[in-house]
Amino acid sequence: MEDDESLMDTVKTLFYAIVIAILIRTFLFEPFKIPSGSMYPTLYVGDYLFVSKYTYGYSKHSLPFSMPLFEGRVWADEPNRGDVVVFKFPQDNRTDYIKRVIGLPGDRIKLENGRLYVNGELVERAEIEDFVIRDSKGNAERYHQYVETLPDGVKHKILEVSDSENEDNVPELTVPQGYYFVMGDNRDRSDDSRVNVGFVPFENLVGKARFLFFSHNEDGVWYKPWSWPKKIRWERLFNKIK
Repeated sequence: MEDDESLMDTVKTLFYAIVIAILIRTFLFEPFKIPSGSMYPTLYVGDYLFVSKYTYGYSKHSLPFSMPLFEGRVWADEPNRGDVVVFKFPQDNRTDYIKRVIGLPGDRIKLENGRLYVNGELVERAEIEDFVIRDSKGNAERYHQYVETLPDGVKHKILEVSDSENEDNVPELTVPQGYYFVMGDNRDRSDDSRVNVGFVPFENLVGKARFLFFSHNEDGVWYKPWSWPKKIRWERLFNKIK
């Protein structure tokens, strides 16, 4: 009898833990892993971060598997220019993307020879030291690095291979109402609103990227446990995402 009661207590505890985890993931914070280099130098491949689900309100994409229980957003609060956001890829409404909000509804966005214009004004950028990305084999790729200052005063770093790459010239576009224009900080290595992503509907926003809780590289070897600490980027743990 006692064993039966103990088993039931364990089952109840597990059930409550699962329910609480689902509620936290749905309404508060959801973890994400960075799989690509489109957001260097802000986010590295192998970064793990938390996204706040409540920042912009809730849509069906806030729910597990994007369950279509309702349309639009409830308790909606629009993002600011410069926010780093996770959203569902508009072409399939399933794949998670992470980019920076550059254009708000009604904004006019243009790129000319690598330079960004918002509402007809050239966005300021200042070159700083080069940024080097190394792959798992130690091969290095060097980028020009700039501090870009968006019209609302948000400063963030961007990378450019050059100012004459494929997506460095985009004719002026007006962001429709209810949509956003997003770009990766690694400007010449990003699939964003200039390419296949297009304008991102407000409904597709999942949340705002807040802070890193883990980060690792490929230095360690999985079958050599003593090498695992080399994989962790200790200096990036718990960094706030700006």
